[in-house]
Amino acid sequence: MVHCSKVWEVKDTGVHRAMELHRTKGRPALLSVVDDVLFVGQVYVVLCVREHRAQQRRRMSAAALRLIRCRRLSTAGPPGVKRVLQWKDLRTFAKVTGAVVLGGCIFITYEVVALDKAVTIDTSAIFQEKYKSYIYLRAKPSDEKENLTAGLTHKTRRELHKAARRFLEISSRLLLQSLDEHFSHIDADPHEVALWVLLKRTQSADKDVRLQAVQELADNHHWHDYQYQTAAQVIDQKTAVGLARTPQVDLRFFLPPPVLPGLEDGASAEDGLRQLLASLPLSEVDKCVQYFTSLALRESTQSMAAQRGGLWCFGGTGLPYAQSLTSVPSEKVESFCLQALVQHSKVQSHCDHIVSNGGLQLLQRVYQLRRDSLKIQRNIVRIIGNLALNESVHQAIAQSGWVSVLAEMMQSPHVMQASHAARALANLDRETVKEKYQDGVYILHPQTRGNQPIKADVLFIHGILGAAFKTWRQKDRTEEEEAAESRDDYTECWPKSWLAADCPNLRVLSVEYDSHLSDWMAKCPAENQRKSLAYRSRELLKKLKLAGVGERPVVWVAHSMGGLLVKKMLLDAAEDPDMHGLLKNTKGIVFYSVPHHGTFMAEYSVNVRYLLFPSIEVRELCKDSPALHNLNENFLNMAKEKEFKVLSFAETLPTNIGPMIKILVVPTQSANLGIGELIEVDVDHLNICKPEKKDSFLYRRSLQFIQEALQSYISQ
Repeated sequence: MVHCSKVWEVKDTGVHRAMELHRTKGRPALLSVVDDVLFVGQVYVVLCVREHRAQQRRRMSAAALRLIRCRRLSTAGPPGVKRVLQWKDLRTFAKVTGAVVLGGCIFITYEVVALDKAVTIDTSAIFQEKYKSYIYLRAKPSDEKENLTAGLTHKTRRELHKAARRFLEISSRLLLQSLDEHFSHIDADPHEVALWVLLKRTQSADKDVRLQAVQELADNHHWHDYQYQTAAQVIDQKTAVGLARTPQVDLRFFLPPPVLPGLEDGASAEDGLRQLLASLPLSEVDKCVQYFTSLALRESTQSMAAQRGGLWCFGGTGLPYAQSLTSVPSEKVESFCLQALVQHSKVQSHCDHIVSNGGLQLLQRVYQLRRDSLKIQRNIVRIIGNLALNESVHQAIAQSGWVSVLAEMMQSPHVMQASHAARALANLDRETVKEKYQDGVYILHPQTRGNQPIKADVLFIHGILGAAFKTWRQKDRTEEEEAAESRDDYTECWPKSWLAADCPNLRVLSVEYDSHLSDWMAKCPAENQRKSLAYRSRELLKKLKLAGVGERPVVWVAHSMGGLLVKKMLLDAAEDPDMHGLLKNTKGIVFYSVPHHGTFMAEYSVNVRYLLFPSIEVRELCKDSPALHNLNENFLNMAKEKEFKVLSFAETLPTNIGPMIKILVVPTQSANLGIGELIEVDVDHLNICKPEKKDSFLYRRSLQFIQEALQSYISQ
């Protein structure tokens, strides 16, 4: 144990020095037999030596491990480690590591913030989606914030909306009632309140409040697209009609026509029209309507094309129908069917049959199919206008999508299209229009709602073979004049364009007879009975009475035989107690080449007479005929008694009625009524009622006469 303790005291000097210590102590035997000592003696010494060597190996392993770790942390310096890693090195390592981690966190945070600013999400779109369940979106950029003024306006409007919303909330609390049962559940944002307030006012029991709300809805053009679509789903039938009759209304206020079901296999729109005609009764219609209805039902497309060959020129020597026309024959058959439906729609009992048998949807299909045919579209809208005379079908018309179609047609650049749509909408508008406009009575002004009060009426009556629009167009230009002047200066109807602008407080009406039967190019067995002055006078008086003509001062403007019709109507009105108002309110008459004493046209050949006038009118127009003489004498006596103001224009140039024929249709002596002023104009019979320009003498003198005749009324 003593030797062993000595070894432990000097164990740091190594094993050899321990052995040297034993040698100096006089134990050589032990040194010589060291290897055996492991097994024989001195066991403790040997064990101590072995333990000492094991401790040295553990110290070397720890040093090697520190060396490896230092090499991994640092790439600088020579390989290996010359010193032991101290605690301050660990602190430096921790600082570097923390700086790297903190810098990475800051960088990532910056990138996230920058990305959030770059990609913004408008959460208001989520609320907008609530109002778009049946809305098709149409991209339209907003220009509200393009400049500073628009931006300030937008902010001011938002503040006003907030104030309006607070006012409505407070008023509803004070009155202890909800805002409205239709709008109380709406959680609109402040900028939505103005729209909902106007929509609420359109449901007011006060008529003036409703009308004002409709006008403000149409005048506000700052609504967003989805707001227009929201309003389209909320507004009722009366509001929709009122918006459609507002000038330049935004068409987004109206829902598109509902989608129509597909046709059965092999079926066509033509077949649908035939079936609709076949379902209508032939009672309460005249013989001409019965004749052409049966014609449209009986003839197929091919047989009709063959039968009607040669009818496109006099004498039956024209080319066959299928070769002379480029239009599809089925389209022509559709036109025949539609013109028959026009006559059926004039009978009130037939209107219910048309609606109940799906006529509104069928007409919608044909309208969409024939968008390139203005004539077919006009006939369809004529039917809708006739149906609208019956208030019982107004809801069906609105539900079938016709209000949006009529609103679009009202903005058509074609005068005839817009006027047909204006008539139909006026018959649908029972809020502001008490008159009813039957087929053939068209509103030229005002065609929309307005604040201008109507003080008097001006009625335009065309002659035989004329029309409500084409008779009153501006004088046709030559090719040289069209090249020299702008087309925008030309008007298709000067009473609508010029007279309405010069006299905005006048109602301008144009009347058309039932002359469309001649468009079918076929002879009706009872057609001659429809062409007498007596028949036309009775029919037009009924229509004018429904249109409210006679309730205000009236000035008549007539061309050719239209002047004879005016005289006949006034004479008939004198005998009808219900029409005395029309006679009393007639203040003046303008005659354009009216054959008061007949025309020399009757002395020409039958072919020439037929070219300009139907046979019965020819007989009535014979020079010095008893019928014309009695008509003129009776009217003169009445005009003098009532003190009518009269202005007459007479033509001085012959009219071309053929390649080799020129005729002075109405000479000056025949155009002279015998009272009033007579003015001769260097124009022919067709252009006597067509001013060349707005500043031409023909128009300026006519305008002056109308203003003088109505001066005491329109100046109030």
